[in-house]
Amino acid sequence: MAKINNKAAMFNIVFMLSLLLIVSMADGRGKTLQCDKVVGVQGGDTCLGIIQSSNSTTATFVAINPNLNCSALFVGQWLCVSATFN
Repeated sequence: MAKINNKAAMFNIVFMLSLLLIVSMADGRGKTLQCDKVVGVQGGDTCLGIIQSSNSTTATFVAINPNLNCSALFVGQWLCVSATFN
């Protein structure tokens, strides 16, 4: 039987809810997002660790990295850590 990581499960739920909220808020604004800074994923990196090291918030990270699967990060993957709306 697989062991469930409660912290990871809670993070994924918060992550998805934040994404839905941000997408619904940004949908009607007509603004586009431009990534200003990216980082490459390294061995052992997690979304939470990248969020913390970039002094970002989960909501911002989710908004600037749509369709990101934090459970399947891979070495060399580029993630946006800073962006502006145009």
